[in-house]
Amino acid sequence: MKIAQYGTTIAVIHAIANGMHGLAHVEIPVGLSLLQSSFVVVVIFLTPIVAAVLLWTQFYHLGSWLLLGSMAGSLLFGIYNHLIVISPDHLSQVSFAGWGLLFQITAILILIVDGLGCWIGGWALKTIQQPEEIL
Repeated sequence: MKIAQYGTTIAVIHAIANGMHGLAHVEIPVGLSLLQSSFVVVVIFLTPIVAAVLLWTQFYHLGSWLLLGSMAGSLLFGIYNHLIVISPDHLSQVSFAGWGLLFQITAILILIVDGLGCWIGGWALKTIQQPEEIL
């Protein structure tokens, strides 16, 4: 039950932070390629929601894997696009003025949330996979 609560909470925070970041992307504008947009929709937006739902069902093991995988994918996507490759999406290329401030804050917030999401997904899997003790 705790796993489902934490997993759902992190998925909701993840969705809100990414929604705000996406709004900043649109308003600045900082465009994404078709491949990047597809990744964002499937891995970053949809998969954590599916994972959170599954955590409350008999398929919680799959939900834990999906949570870990989606959060890790989102974390790597953010690190690569915001911190490594120099492009319009890199933090150094976006001004702190106007929508840029929201872009900057949410980009860092997403990295923190995704790191926590990875930890929660890993914790869930470790908890699920622990063998029961024989008395």
